[in-house]
Amino acid sequence: MTRAPTATPPAITFEELAGIPPVLIPRHFDLETLGYREAEFEARGQALAYRAVGRRRHDGPIAAEPAQSAPFATRVLVRCPTAAVFSGTVVVEWLNVSSGTDTAPEWDYLHRHIIRRGDAWVGVTAQKAGIDGGGIAEGVHLKRYRPQRYGHLSHPGDAFSFDVFNQVGQALRQRTSPLLGDLLAEQLLATGESQSAAFLATYINAIDPLARTFDGFLLHGRPGTRGRLDGVFGPRVRDEHYDAAAHCPEPIRADARVPVLLLSSETDVTVLRNAAIGQLDSDRVRLWELPGASHADTYLLVASRADGGQLEASELARLLEPIQEFGITTTEKPINSAPHQHYVAQAALEHLTGWAGPGEPGEPPPVAPRLELGEDGTALARDELGNAVGGIRNPWVDAPIRVLSGEGQRGDAFAFLMGTTEPLEPATIAGLYPRGAEDYLAAFEASLEEAIAGGFILEADRQEILAVAAETFRLALGGQTEQ
Repeated sequence: MTRAPTATPPAITFEELAGIPPVLIPRHFDLETLGYREAEFEARGQALAYRAVGRRRHDGPIAAEPAQSAPFATRVLVRCPTAAVFSGTVVVEWLNVSSGTDTAPEWDYLHRHIIRRGDAWVGVTAQKAGIDGGGIAEGVHLKRYRPQRYGHLSHPGDAFSFDVFNQVGQALRQRTSPLLGDLLAEQLLATGESQSAAFLATYINAIDPLARTFDGFLLHGRPGTRGRLDGVFGPRVRDEHYDAAAHCPEPIRADARVPVLLLSSETDVTVLRNAAIGQLDSDRVRLWELPGASHADTYLLVASRADGGQLEASELARLLEPIQEFGITTTEKPINSAPHQHYVAQAALEHLTGWAGPGEPGEPPPVAPRLELGEDGTALARDELGNAVGGIRNPWVDAPIRVLSGEGQRGDAFAFLMGTTEPLEPATIAGLYPRGAEDYLAAFEASLEEAIAGGFILEADRQEILAVAAETFRLALGGQTEQ
């Protein structure tokens, strides 16, 4: 039952759940051997919902005020290192519920760098679908997965999700919070992917000026769909009634209180229509658009589950190979198999960490060129091979052996988000690289060096990327390394 908000809501409380946290999606590497402990907490409190005040603006800012409050009981997942290696940074992820299951796509993309840096990661079940179901798809929500463990969780609805997420962030700054044990958070970075990014965009524009909790935000794969203050996500871009002019959300406000970095794939720009948002860079906002990338790819769906940073390049390359079946989804074409979204996301986190302080903002990330749209403005401009033009240039599109796209996929369920992989004809590859692997790797390395120099890929990933590229070339040519 909801009620009028109090001036000071009761403090959030946490209780650690017994035993090893069950894993909804299998993971094939051991966090403990990497120096990380994992714990799960039940969080209870009274959350606020907000309403917009005044006329809607279209340049970002949303005036908001508390509207009502309601009790909640949700779960928080924590992965953190020992005090000896803790960086002081906590990455707080708004867990994604679009599949009807509480998932952590940003952990999947970023965990290698989080662990390398010694950051802590906290995943927050901010939305109701993660607990009770009712996402875009009907997946394995927490109560269905472990009714005895999670059956007593309770969520009043997504209008309260902004404050649920915010209260966990505020608790992480308190020495008395049990979430981090003896670790003291010096920097909080909020992140979310897809639907979660849509809700975080609204949080930045409406709630952050009031709450002032986080030091920076990384929004990944933001769609051209609004996560509204009343908790409604929609209308979705694939709804026949969707109108970009009327329904597209506000850009991130240019006067954001803290730094905001957005990372978009090809799919996000055109299929999910976020180009219609018209996001501009500012002193506090950067938008990176990545050619050859899709909203979901084989790194996210397959390789990340096994990639604890200890895989041989040959094994990582094999896990990245294109597939057409994943879980309940079957695609018309092989899905996008490039790993660069993972590597560029890691660079984005590294830049945001420095940019966000603590204290005064540091050096901002580099400004990135935008992807070029075709004449109709709803699809990307492409070169003669079919690769997207513009955006953050990288060796997977500038030294190609496959055409990698975020557009043109069809199939079941979320297949439209998974992009495509199309092999180049052997004759085309021979024309591009007359000496086979030698020419290919030289061209690939030259493009990689430019991406590293530009700040879009980290030097720490250079050797692994080159080794994986060599193995991918061999796999793409059926095991041959010479033409």
